[in-house]
Order: sequence, then structure tokens, then C-alpha cells
Amino acid sequence: MKIAVLSGKGGTGKTLVATNLSFSINNSLYLDCDVEEPNGHLFFESPLISSVDVSLPIPRVIDEKCDGCMKCVDFCKFNALAYVGNKVLVFDKICHSCGGCKLVCPHDAIYEEERVIGKIESRKYGGVDVHTGILNPGEESGTKIISRLMEIAKSKREEITVIDSPPGSSCVVMDSIKDADYCIIVAESSIFGAHNLEMVHELVLLFEKPMGVVLNKTTNGINPSKLYCENNNIPILLDIPFSKKINAISSSGVLISEEDEKYKIMFTNLLKKITGGEIS
Repeated sequence: MKIAVLSGKGGTGKTLVATNLSFSINNSLYLDCDVEEPNGHLFFESPLISSVDVSLPIPRVIDEKCDGCMKCVDFCKFNALAYVGNKVLVFDKICHSCGGCKLVCPHDAIYEEERVIGKIESRKYGGVDVHTGILNPGEESGTKIISRLMEIAKSKREEITVIDSPPGSSCVVMDSIKDADYCIIVAESSIFGAHNLEMVHELVLLFEKPMGVVLNKTTNGINPSKLYCENNNIPILLDIPFSKKINAISSSGVLISEEDEKYKIMFTNLLKKITGGEIS
């Protein structure tokens, strides 16, 4: 089973939920798809097992073979190619690596070379198989890195895979949840938190995924996120009250479910609600 953990923005507790849920499972796979700001590995501090580069094929033009027909330029709908000064220029950061320009070139004047955009680091922490996607600074998209992480999930035999999705509702978020069996949305108890919850909720509805919400940092006051869940019939899986203890443990890079048995039980029960049909 693949469980994706989402949030409308960073700082809501998405990684708190994803990492502690993974740790509470005897044999799990944790995929950090928040490739621009991955921090799950900070809670799974352990020796690096492997680091594999992720690259994209980028077209390169052999000027001597190019006659300026511009078929490659006309083909590219992303404007990654331009014909300037009797040469075809390639804008790497715009290129989507579709390979079409190479196919339409009638003179075999285009070849591809690999450009590294990031990497995937792998670790083992207790019973958790940890894989972290890291996008190089300045790169536009981590879609390829997330695709590689999803390939890892298909090759592993762990019963539960926890996907720590990027925040928001962009293309990389969609890539991280398209193969998920269940989505957990983590939301804060503020008006802004409810707005972000609505945004992610609408995205998950588009993918027709079963879902539930974890309310984090809740207080005794009015909770707009809770009201949104009640008005839209979204199951509330877990309510985590605002706690200085949780903040202190987490800010030290320690898993709360490892530090305190009651939190491990809390996340174990969260998993049971998702997999055991106990959601009400």
C-alpha cells in the first residue's frame, strides 16, 4: 500500500507525520519526494548506503550538419530551441527532454547528452528503507527525480510505502500521488491552513483518491480546518494538539514516535485507521 502525505504549504507538519508513520511500521519504505527541500533524512540519520545521480537527456547540435531548416525549432512547443546567427541554440533549463527535435531533424544533426539535475540518496534506519530525492539548486523541475523514486517503490517489497510529497498542488505533487492508494492531508488550525487544505483537497478529488486529514498544532479555539472537514465529509484521522514537547523533540532531529511510546502508538493507530477500515 502506498500512502502519500500532503500539505498546502511547508511547515504544517507533513514530514512530522510522514516520518513518524514510517517509523511506526515494522517494515516500511519512506520516499522523500519534497525534492526542493528534503528534510526527512534528518530524522533518519544513518550512514549513506548509496547516492545515484539523476539526469535528463539534453539535445546538442552538430553545427556542421545543420543546414538551418529549423524543423527542430518549429517542433519544440516549449521554445527551448532558437535559430540565431545561423546556429541552433538550446536553452537547457526550458527543455523538457522529449527527444522530438532529434527525431524530426532530417540531417541527423542533433544528439543528446546527459545533464545531472539531482540525485537520490539511500539509507536504512531500523526497519525503514529511506530514499531521499534532492534537486540541484537552480533546476526548474524535479519530476524526473520523483519518477525515479516511484520506480524504487515498484521494485521494493515493503508492505507499506510512505510518500512525503512536496507541499502545494503543483505538477511535482501530482507526480507523487498518482500511484498512491491513500492520501493523508496535513492541515493547521488557522484560516490560512483551511485555505491550503481546500486547495489540496480539490487536487486529491481530481485524482479520485481516498483521503483523510490530520489536524496538526490544534488549540482550544475555533478550528477552520476542522470545520472545512466536517462541511465536506472528510474523515479526520488524527488531531495533534499544539505541544512544546513535540516541537522540542522534532527541532532536535528526533522522531517523536521513537522518543515516546505514546506517540508511536498514536501513529500505529493512524495506520490502522487507514488500512483496517476504522475511519468513521
